Amino acid sequence: MRKYFWILSFILISGFVFGYTLKNQDPNKDKLLLEIISYVLDRGHYDPKDFNDKFSENVFMNYLENLDGQHRFFLNSDIKSFETYRFKIDDELKNTEINFFTVTFTKLMQRMKQVEGFYKELLDQSFDFSIKDEINLDYKKAPYTNNILELKSIWRKRFKLSALETFTTKKDEEFQKKKQDEVYEMQSDIELEKNARKDILENMSYFFENYNDIKRKDWFSIYVNSIVVQFDPHTYYFAPRDKDRFDMSISGKFEGIGARLSKRNQQVKIVEVISGGPVWRENLLEVGDAILKVRQADEEEAIDISGMVLDDAVKLIKGPKGSQVFLTIKRVEGNIEEVGITRDVVELEETYVKSTLIKDETGDYGLIELPKFYINFEDYNKRNAATDVKKELEQLKQKNVKGVILDLRNNGGGSLKTVVDMTGYFIKDGPVVQVKSTGGKKEVLKDTDSSVVWDGPVVVLVNEFSASASEIIAAALQDYKRAIVLGSKQTFGKGTVQNIVDLNRMISGSTYGDLGALKVTTDKFYRVNGQSTQLEGVKSDVVFPDRYAYVEMGEKDQDNPLEWDSISPTFYKPSSSLSNFDYAVNRSKKRLQENPIVQLIHEQALWVKQQQNDFSYSLDYDSFKSERDNKKEYAKRFDKLSEFKSSYRFQWLPEAGAKNPPNEETIKKRERAQEYLQKDIYISEAVQILKDLSSPIKSEQPIAQIKKE
Repeated sequence: MRKYFWILSFILISGFVFGYTLKNQDPNKDKLLLEIISYVLDRGHYDPKDFNDKFSENVFMNYLENLDGQHRFFLNSDIKSFETYRFKIDDELKNTEINFFTVTFTKLMQRMKQVEGFYKELLDQSFDFSIKDEINLDYKKAPYTNNILELKSIWRKRFKLSALETFTTKKDEEFQKKKQDEVYEMQSDIELEKNARKDILENMSYFFENYNDIKRKDWFSIYVNSIVVQFDPHTYYFAPRDKDRFDMSISGKFEGIGARLSKRNQQVKIVEVISGGPVWRENLLEVGDAILKVRQADEEEAIDISGMVLDDAVKLIKGPKGSQVFLTIKRVEGNIEEVGITRDVVELEETYVKSTLIKDETGDYGLIELPKFYINFEDYNKRNAATDVKKELEQLKQKNVKGVILDLRNNGGGSLKTVVDMTGYFIKDGPVVQVKSTGGKKEVLKDTDSSVVWDGPVVVLVNEFSASASEIIAAALQDYKRAIVLGSKQTFGKGTVQNIVDLNRMISGSTYGDLGALKVTTDKFYRVNGQSTQLEGVKSDVVFPDRYAYVEMGEKDQDNPLEWDSISPTFYKPSSSLSNFDYAVNRSKKRLQENPIVQLIHEQALWVKQQQNDFSYSLDYDSFKSERDNKKEYAKRFDKLSEFKSSYRFQWLPEAGAKNPPNEETIKKRERAQEYLQKDIYISEAVQILKDLSSPIKSEQPIAQIKKE
């Protein structure tokens, strides 16, 4: 990683000089932010872009899509007035001007107030669900409305669709109640329709409550990201609070009281108590409790947070480990009291690795589920994905498992260092991944530890959402022939590396407060065989489709992805430990070809794709219900998928090396997870592959020959 520090040092040294020249210009914070970001992108991005008319047009389109992609606020006349900036945004960036943002922001606030002013009026009128009509929700093809009357008409139609969905569901429930109890008095259609509008009214009130909490700086962040996303899909600007959230998601922990909050009707309420946190340990708060005021330990006066933006309220409640905060709480039953809470480190259990023992008559097998490659960037010696996986592997070895499944489905990636270390647990030593950085310099990241934690059979489970670091380890273990990759046709296809640049370090003596950070793409990574995973992903050795097989969701479906390429391979020596590799692959393919459930999954995937492309909805009850019932009836053919239940027994294992026994909440969660594992056909096939890999050595047989058996 020496390369990255050299790049960052260059940017920072240049930045301090750059910052010094800015001090006398006294720009506002927005302009300063754009100038610094432009500077960092020009010097630090893997593939810098020219600010030209094409770039300007792309920003123009992307930003308007982000502001009002559903055409709920802007009129056609507004869009025409914005057109003057279509090819001028590049010039504004060069001159650090923000006229386009100011004009669009001002107009958006005006239109939002207008919609907020008329939506109640639209919901005062009842809907007639007998009138034949329809609505198309393909927003990309829908034109902007010409005037407020047309805009009202569009909102009215969307409200009608929402009300019709609720009305139809409630009407079905009424029929069901009547069927179960003949004396039950069903609600009339008039009552059902009225209640449906009432629900929409409440939701719209909540919608505008949240919208009105969004500050100008938040909208400016959207504008900034419409600019930086033109470089590639993963370059991203983090406003200060977004950076905190990113750090929390990548480390799996934060310091606070251990509760998730939401705001509705000007009240900040507890929506979840995180198991293991201070609130959970002391049983201080319950879901539904409202926080009225916040007082710090060193202050006498409490701050009323009822009218405060949720993010600002959270900032007051969170704090360093060991510090105290006092919350004025309104209990669910109505009592008001002040509760003192000592903040602590709160770990998000769902982030961390967990292992399960899979028991079969032929022996035991291990399952390691890894949601992401988490790390503490400030101290690698603290909890991270690599050290946790090592502990779990060692625990499974003690259980004498015959093979290990590494489940990377839905794992979007994380730390590059952890994935290099983790790959080393399965190979003796050697290169893991090649990294090509800004300027074309190539570096080979290697496992230099000759010890092997697990030398037995391995299956890596992937899907379309396995990305970045997940693809690195899947590719490396595939190239070394240390594992069979089972899953979707290909993984996500993110073959780029990002680094975080603290923008506050780019300027000396700034008086503008926290500027946030920029996640910038600085590298591309390549397999040890020289092939990039960018766009192409990792191809599974055994393809096992899922319901999302035909949905466009990979890197190739994103805006502005970097291109695929390849470099020269590095020397590596494939392992010979999986002597039954080809035999196990062929056996698995044969099983899947003959399994009717696989064909059903394939049909489901095609159906999901079809539903995603259907944007038209009827607005009369008879047609709407008929269409919905037909879809429900067709969907029943896929019920067999949920009926699958493997013959294996699953025994979850306590966290390896944990100092304290699992709490009751954790036990309940893991027990529920066991039920899902029992129904997971992909896990079941992975075990079958492990059984073939660990069986006595079989001769290689091509698929064609196997089919004749």
